[in-house]
Order: sequence, then structure tokens, then C-alpha cells
Amino acid sequence: MLVNLLGAAGAAWFARASLQYYLQTHRLIGGAFFIEQAWFVGAFLFRRPARAVGQRLSDWLLAAGGTFGGLLFRPAGAHPQWGVDAGLGLQVAGLALALLALVALGRSFGFVAADRGLATRGPYAVVRHPLYGAYVLIQAGYLMQTVSVRNAVVLAFATSCNIGRIVAEERVLAGASGYEDYRRRVRWRMLPGIW
Repeated sequence: MLVNLLGAAGAAWFARASLQYYLQTHRLIGGAFFIEQAWFVGAFLFRRPARAVGQRLSDWLLAAGGTFGGLLFRPAGAHPQWGVDAGLGLQVAGLALALLALVALGRSFGFVAADRGLATRGPYAVVRHPLYGAYVLIQAGYLMQTVSVRNAVVLAFATSCNIGRIVAEERVLAGASGYEDYRRRVRWRMLPGIW
């Protein structure tokens, strides 16, 4: 219960910041991030209880690194116009994918590797972990908008943590009913044709 409340509080804090950004700039990207974070608030409060949860410390550390690693990004760096424009496009695509994945997940949303039921519709019919793919798009878009070595390292760190999360989640889900059939049907983990 404490994890749910902390997760909801953290998401509410980000939702508030996104709403403030939208109200100050009237840029739709702020409104889209607000919607995404508001959904996370509800997801933490109303998610389905887990049948199984990863018990390893590494599962929790990977979840924290993948979820909060993006907080290490900084706006200092080069801002080439092509990167600002292309990065915004990637962020919008990532947000759209994240929202589709969250809707498909419904109450099966989780923080750490767990079995809260199998999502197989929407983007989950194409890849097994589309939400983490969405995070890569959003964060790669940020890096394109604000190019720096620090931000490249942050992207590599957060992406590595999310890849580790995928491995941990698949370990936990291996015993779930229907997971092996789903894994055979949906071959790709995060990026179609790549991995």
C-alpha cells in the first residue's frame, strides 16, 4: 500500500509540473504529459493486486532506475533546431504510444516486475513491453532537443534499467497462465524487428 501511495504522490507531483508548464506555455506537449501522469496517479491507486512480485533487490533497483532515471536529464547542452523539431516529434510519438499502452494495461499496471494479469491487446499485440519502448522514444527526443554527454549517459542508463526490467518481468511472468503462448505469438520485446 505504501508503494502505491508513494507512486501516486510522485505521479501527482509530475502531473502538477506538466500542467504548470502547459498553462505557462500553452504547448500541447505539457498537456499530454499531464494526461499521462494523471493516469499514473489513478493506476497506482486502483491497480489490480499482484499474483506474484519480483523479490530480488535488483528488480526494485531496475524499476527505480528505469522510472526515475529520466529525472537526471538537464536542459544544458546544444539545442540544434533540427533536434528540437525532431525531438518533439519523437516525444509526441512516445507519449501517444505510452497512453495507448497504459489504456491497454488498465489495472495491470505495475512498478516492479509482477504478475497482475496479461495485457495482449493494442500495442501489446505488437511488442511485449511497449511502455518501455515509449520511454525510449520520449527520452531520445529529449536528448535530441538538448544534446550533451550527460544526457546521452542518462538515456543509456535509463534504457539499460528498462531492458533489465523487461528481463525481470519475463522471469516473473514465465509461470503465468498463457504467457508462453503470448511470447510465441508476440516475438519482439520492445522494438519491432530489433529486440
